[in-house]
Amino acid sequence: MDIIRVEGGHRLSGGVRVSGAKNSALKLMAATLLAPGRTTLENVPNISDVHVMGKVLKRMGATIEVVDEHRLAIDTSAVDSWEAPYELVAKMRASTAVMGPLLGRFGRAKIAMPGGCNLGARKIDMHILGLEALGVKFDTDHGYIHADASEGLTGTTVTLEFASVGATENLIMAAVRAKGTTVIDNAAREPEIVDLACMLNEMGAKIVGAGSPVVQIEGVEELHPVTHRVIGDRIEAGTFIVAGALMAEDGDIEVTGFNAAHLGMVIKKFELMGVQIDRIEGGVRVHRADVLQPVDIQTLPFPGFPTDMQAQAMVLSALADGSSVITENIFENRFMFASELVRMGASIRIESHHAIIHGVQGLSGAQVVSPDLRGGAALVVAGLIADGYTEVSAIHHIDRGYEHFVEKLVSLGAHVARVNVPDPSDD
Repeated sequence: MDIIRVEGGHRLSGGVRVSGAKNSALKLMAATLLAPGRTTLENVPNISDVHVMGKVLKRMGATIEVVDEHRLAIDTSAVDSWEAPYELVAKMRASTAVMGPLLGRFGRAKIAMPGGCNLGARKIDMHILGLEALGVKFDTDHGYIHADASEGLTGTTVTLEFASVGATENLIMAAVRAKGTTVIDNAAREPEIVDLACMLNEMGAKIVGAGSPVVQIEGVEELHPVTHRVIGDRIEAGTFIVAGALMAEDGDIEVTGFNAAHLGMVIKKFELMGVQIDRIEGGVRVHRADVLQPVDIQTLPFPGFPTDMQAQAMVLSALADGSSVITENIFENRFMFASELVRMGASIRIESHHAIIHGVQGLSGAQVVSPDLRGGAALVVAGLIADGYTEVSAIHHIDRGYEHFVEKLVSLGAHVARVNVPDPSDD
């Protein structure tokens, strides 16, 4: 069993370059199904979720060539299956992103009900309702969703109840092959959706308005393969910004490889806490905060504060001079991380979807369990400033979204190691 062991108290210096965005790369991989032929994706993160999505595509008949560590050539010419099997979808709910492109290409899809991080129900009702408006007929049995658009997809106006990223992406990928024009009202605005629309437009799609609440898609007869570069991972960048705010030596560290505009609300909130963040070309320079001020944060769809940065923000709040409130509006189980941070000495009280955090003087190293992807990374960052040693287990969650996380921290001067220890459950 691998764990991450952190010795706290060592200052960070230098710079770190973040990898390609997990939440973009996965959907771009799914989108290759729409264009038979060889599409090349660059700046792809080498993480376990990407490996799972690769297996999903291969199961359908695609071939994937690993050109180098961060470049994949995906050939979907021979794809002859429209099923995403349970054993793969259960590992990662983003596998459901193949539903839209399968419907666009084949007019049908069979998708296992999704799994992934244990963050709550994360139902795909809005995906189904939106696709039904385009003419898709759904049936469910034995844990599978059967989607049938054999009579064709027809463009229409779809109004989403909530600005769901997954529903917006699936609708866009189906609508690019629908007859006529589709309008998505109350669409999600995340940078990863803009990246998806950019690649689809390069393939020959006609998408206008991605990144705004209203997206218009004019259906086309076919799409062609392209070469496309994945945007930088704003959440990984945010995680390293928190590390720098806590532990940067002699003033600052540099975090590059991403667009700082994609973290606008995060940077604003951290600046209110007393962290100095300077925009530089391709990223930011982060100065260590001498005194952290309390802050109120609400997680909201982009351009609001991302739920994927909530746990990292809680680490900062746990050390602020005063009391902070974090309100989680996206996932009901996202506060599982708080109980692990309390084991390290934080003072946190959970009331419904609010976390009230009373700042403490310091944290102490402890054995903690990674509850999910972002919570696990945040516990490692907390260990950087904690007294003594912190051991984070269940790090397979972290592997889902952070490439070479330990190595990048070590390059900044952190005393962090990935260690194989006996699994206590084997006793």
